[in-house]
Amino acid sequence: MFLVLLAFIASATSSSGFPRIISIFMMVVGLMLEFQKGSGLEGISQGILLILPLLCLVTLSPLLSVPLKLEGYFEAVNALLRNLIHYPRKLFAGITTSLFILSPILSLGSVRVINEFLSALKLPSAITAKSYLVGFSTAIMWSPYFGSVSLVLYYLGMPVGQYILYGIGLSLLSLIVGNFLFFIWERKHPLLKKEIPEAVLETQHRSQLIKLTMFVSILISSSLIIEHLTKWSMIVIVCVISIIQPLVWAIIKNNGWKRLYPQWITFKDVSVPIMNNEIMLFTSAGLLGHAIQDTSIANNLSYLLINIAEKSIFLFAFSVMTIILVVTFIGIHQIAVITALAMQLSPTELGISTLSLAMLLLLSWAVSSALSPFSGLNLMVSRLSGLSGVQVGLRANGLHLLILSIIGIGIFMLVA
Repeated sequence: MFLVLLAFIASATSSSGFPRIISIFMMVVGLMLEFQKGSGLEGISQGILLILPLLCLVTLSPLLSVPLKLEGYFEAVNALLRNLIHYPRKLFAGITTSLFILSPILSLGSVRVINEFLSALKLPSAITAKSYLVGFSTAIMWSPYFGSVSLVLYYLGMPVGQYILYGIGLSLLSLIVGNFLFFIWERKHPLLKKEIPEAVLETQHRSQLIKLTMFVSILISSSLIIEHLTKWSMIVIVCVISIIQPLVWAIIKNNGWKRLYPQWITFKDVSVPIMNNEIMLFTSAGLLGHAIQDTSIANNLSYLLINIAEKSIFLFAFSVMTIILVVTFIGIHQIAVITALAMQLSPTELGISTLSLAMLLLLSWAVSSALSPFSGLNLMVSRLSGLSGVQVGLRANGLHLLILSIIGIGIFMLVA
């Protein structure tokens, strides 16, 4: 607990702006609630230890990208996107599919990588906002290497193997809807970039793209197999793989250690400091979510949602999504409200399956991350596209998120 608090303080002193303000606010409120409940230091310790696995996951997962950089996979993705510059619909599909593959491993770093490739192309802001949000938000709903999936399933006590196919299915539907809506949008807003030369997608690049897809598939499959055999938490498995995988790469490759060392220095000096906001937000939001549990507000809300679920499963799903969207839209991180709901709500009392509750919470997480102008995803896409957070979420992607929500609630009702 002491080390986590030190990490929070160190991150807070190195950060600025709204993330710093909201993190300190959530931390103070969480501490006050724990003392008000009478749990004191013991409650604070439990809240921080509950979020500790996610902090480990967020901090260590960037190590997974080391072999991708050293093997030249990013250059192959760059060649693919430049090859599609004269075909807007194919380009949009290429961006969203690349993010679908890269985001589980690189997290928000995948958006930075793709944007570096596309910065010289000077795409319209609307295309940037649409493609980045559509592609990245899919990982929030399915990837075990993503904090959202690992955290929700961790608190609900559900193995990732029992959920992942449903999550992938919902994510693929989101990709299809997003690309279909872009198809319609592009007919009215043609993209002409004839002055930019089309890159040649060489055989070597095609081979690298296939290897990249296989790499991600093997990574996910191995995690699921280990979970099935050991019954360990997926968060633990991902952290262990994040450490071991670069070491294995260094052993089997020529001059592996020599090539790995600069990447390790970059991870230590660049990648970890970049995550100051995430460390602050996750720590404070996790503590706040634990502190809210068993308060009068949480108990009354839980009682209300149980009564709603008894009358209508649809109204229950709509109410949960509305609560999460409202709370996150005013700046409270998804972890705080969704952690509180995951720990407070019992699928048995609600009369639904654990799978359906997990799907609903992760759908709400993805939609709120795209809509909230204070979420890390929305803030980054807003900065890269030059649009405001509201324009990125509501104007550019509102229809897509609405249709995704309707589809998601429909699937929730089927599996409930």
